[in-house]
This record gives sequence, structure tokens and C-alpha cells, in this order.
Amino acid sequence: MLAIWMVSLYNGLVRLRNNRENAFANIDVQLKQRADLIPQLVATVKGYAKHESETLQKVTEARAGLANAKTINEKIQADNALTSALSGLRIQLEAYPELKANTNFLQLQGEISDIENKLAASRRFFNSATRELNNAVQVFPSSIIASMFHFTKEPMFEIPQEQRAAIEKAPEIQF
Repeated sequence: MLAIWMVSLYNGLVRLRNNRENAFANIDVQLKQRADLIPQLVATVKGYAKHESETLQKVTEARAGLANAKTINEKIQADNALTSALSGLRIQLEAYPELKANTNFLQLQGEISDIENKLAASRRFFNSATRELNNAVQVFPSSIIASMFHFTKEPMFEIPQEQRAAIEKAPEIQF
């Protein structure tokens, strides 16, 4: 009975870990799609905003960092950097009203907006899967099996502290 109980707990932990990895794979798909669209967006914006090269360079570098990230934690950090760079690009775009009316730009902006919404949903699912795994790793009696087989508490997908102030600030609406 004890062996069956231990195997059951171990298998439950493995399922939870695999569920978390699957959840991150969903995020990976959305990150790849977003990274593929960014060069198109940057090329469209470059036609209008040649002198804003620093902002565009940050977006390009952040995208490259995401492409080179290997582990889940590296990808989380790289995605946070890309999200920050894209928000800087959005601010720069406010200075170009004629760009906002460009059909290609509007289409790309819509696609990126759609991907951002899908990413948000995927991140919520990932955090839910991570919470379930962390709960199983930390509660008794599964914590005994978790420690025996080196299951550890995993990090959530969170907003970096340096971006938190900008996100918590209410948006300014101007007419």
C-alpha cells in the first residue's frame, strides 16, 4: 500500500510538472509568432520614423534576446525585456499620426494586439499550472516524495520590479 501511495504521489508530481512545461510551450508558440511579426512592424515604422533608431534598435535586440533564450527562466526574462521595448515603441508611435492611418501598420498592430492577448491568456494558464505544481511540492505528504525526487518550487511568470511602476500608473487619456 505504501509503495502504491508513493508511486501515485510521484506520478501526480510528474503530471503537474509536465502540465507546467506544456503551458510554457504554449507561451513559446505565441512568443515565436510575436517575434516573427516584429521585423515587419519595425520595417513599417522605419519608413516613417527613421530618426527613432534607438527605440527600434531596442526592440530588435530584445527580440534577438528572446530568440537566444534557452531555459524557461531565460525566456521569461527575455520576454519581459521585449514587452518593455515594445511599450517604448508604442510611445514613439504617438508622434506619428500618419503612421497610425497606414493600412499595413494597422494590420500588423492588430495582429500584435491579438498575440498579446493570447500571450496574456497563456501566461495565466502557465501561472496556474505553476501554482498547482508548487502546491503539490510544498504540501504534506507529497512534499516528502517531491524532496526525494528533487521536485522544487518553480517561479511564476511575473512582471519585473522595474516595469511594475509603469504598469501600476493609471493611463493618461488626452483628447
